[in-house]
Amino acid sequence: MSLSENLAHTLGQPAVTDTPVGPQALNFDSQDLQACVSMMQGGSKTFFAASRLLPPRVRSAAIALYAFCRVADDLVDEAQALDTPLDVLQIRLDAIYSGTPHDHVEDHALSLVVQQYKLPRHLLDALIEGFAWDAGGRTYDSIEDLHAYGARVAGCVGAMMSWIMGPKSADTLARACELGVAMQLTNIARDVGHDARIGRLYLPRQWLRQAGVDPQAWLAQPSFTPAIAGVIDRLLDEADRLYKQAHSGIAELPPDCRAAICAASMIYAEIGHQLRREGLDSVNKRTVVSTPRKLMLLASAWTQVHWIRVAEHRPTPLAAILDLVKGCQATAQQSGHTAYFPNRAMPQRVAWMLDLFERREAERLDRNALRQTA
Repeated sequence: MSLSENLAHTLGQPAVTDTPVGPQALNFDSQDLQACVSMMQGGSKTFFAASRLLPPRVRSAAIALYAFCRVADDLVDEAQALDTPLDVLQIRLDAIYSGTPHDHVEDHALSLVVQQYKLPRHLLDALIEGFAWDAGGRTYDSIEDLHAYGARVAGCVGAMMSWIMGPKSADTLARACELGVAMQLTNIARDVGHDARIGRLYLPRQWLRQAGVDPQAWLAQPSFTPAIAGVIDRLLDEADRLYKQAHSGIAELPPDCRAAICAASMIYAEIGHQLRREGLDSVNKRTVVSTPRKLMLLASAWTQVHWIRVAEHRPTPLAAILDLVKGCQATAQQSGHTAYFPNRAMPQRVAWMLDLFERREAERLDRNALRQTA
């Protein structure tokens, strides 16, 4: 029995029902929802466009989740020396989960999502902890350390969207978390130069030392070398391993969500492929995937998604995401059922997860550019 099967056996699997739970039941205040939409328009036109292509039953929930994540990220990232953003966010989450949200539009919107979907609190706590790691300048010595970071800033987002879409099994949630971690590793590989210029280094320091690179000396004077290229290539190999491992989980998603998530995986993986084609130099430039190539991958995803099957032998979940999955399973047991949604919406969708991560990276770049010019 695999580790994931062991986990499922230990925690138990709630029964699947056909009860539809969607945005029509959320009863968002129109002004609150519009304010959240405005945050998306102001922060990411790409994500705003993608949100309009989401299945109607998850669209409002995704908007609310986006709005709170953005505010939390900004609050931690822009904190001054005497500020206590983590304490503030924990207090706000306490109020949200008690059904008495503070007077912020994003808090009101997220509170409705929490009430309707019973969204596990520990996933949002993990996200905030990841933001705090960034703000505190945490370093990552091993690939396992980097997995732990990716699980917090990206894996938990995959789990939250899987939860809102419907599936709550241990294996499906594990695959969703692993896809998020794979995407974060891709982000790190393509932003090596930018991160170094603001004093951050996410490449595993053990790998750098093994390649003959002193991490602190390199960070003081970043440059592209064959050794750095080798470490970036190694990180992309790990991301590719996780994309492959996460792939079978797509077959367990509701039919109307599969093509979008397949496209997210393929397009984000393509960033790594393009980076390799460009010689692995992410110190001096930032790789992007062209629009024609994205469209081609979207079409390919729609074709391939019909052939994705649940893996016969369940892979062992990434160790860094096990606590996230266990917490979700405990919440699912308490709720007594797993909601699963029928296919209601058009299948060809831009993957919201792709744009969420792109939005976060783009806004981070914008903020850092403003600081450098201030």
